[in-house]
Order: sequence, then C-alpha cells, then structure tokens
Amino acid sequence: MTAQPTALILAAGRGERMRPLTDHTPKPLLPVHGKPLIEWHLEALAAAGVQDVVINTAWLEDQFPATLGDGSRWGLRIRYSMEGRDHGGALETAGGIATARALLGERFWVVSGDIFCPDFRFDAAEVERFDHSGQLARLCAVLTGDGPTDRLPSG
Repeated sequence: MTAQPTALILAAGRGERMRPLTDHTPKPLLPVHGKPLIEWHLEALAAAGVQDVVINTAWLEDQFPATLGDGSRWGLRIRYSMEGRDHGGALETAGGIATARALLGERFWVVSGDIFCPDFRFDAAEVERFDHSGQLARLCAVLTGDGPTDRLPSG
C-alpha cells in the first residue's frame, strides 16, 4: 500500500463573515462541538495515518502554534507556513499552496481549516487509486443539506 501523503491545512484567512468572533480568534480556531474547527481535521488526518501536516497561517497566526503546538498530541508533526510573518498577509489559496509547497511531499492533501465536516475521512485506499490514475489532482466536494454529508470525487 502507498504511504499516506502529507497534508496542508489552509488557515490563513481573515474570516470576515464570522466577525466579530474572528476579530480575536482565527476562524479555524473557533470552537465547534467543544474543540477548534481545525482539530477535527487533525484528528481525521491522524486516524488515516498521515504523519506530516503543514498549516498555512496569516491572520493572528501566532495563535496557531500556541494552540496546536507541534502536533504531537495527535501523533502528528505540524509545521507552519507563516504567510503573515514572511509575506505581510494571506496569499490566497494558490499562493498559500505554492508558498507551502517546499514543506510538502510529492503528494499531499489540501483541506480548508475553517469548515466543519466531521464525517470526512482521509482514505488510504483513495490515495492508492489516485496514485495509479495518471491524474495530477483530485477534488472532493463536501455537500451538506437535508441529507447526510456526501463526497463527490471529480475527474
């Protein structure tokens, strides 16, 4: 079986629609069901066997290492791509991925750090299928509504 890829959690944004809550707390660190949004992803990544996670930060970015540390409490190694410190602010999605690229492996998951999706799983079998597909990327959309959460792979 193919080893799990690294993961990038996008967490640099300001969270304008959640103001005033995000005036003092980055949106991925806002609590949902007793823990910060981003912790749901960290737990799911660790459960899937992912070991290395990069978190890109900008808005109130010093709170991330202070809250999450090095990831050892989840059995992870967390590194931070500090866009605020290094570039003066958030670089948007593509810029954040490009900037963090040097910290990622050849294959990597990308997940938004400010969404709540407790049923999403990072599936090793899906990584294996992707490795043999010849595709360069795969996007999974998480749909919520009246029914259960569903994942729709594209491509």
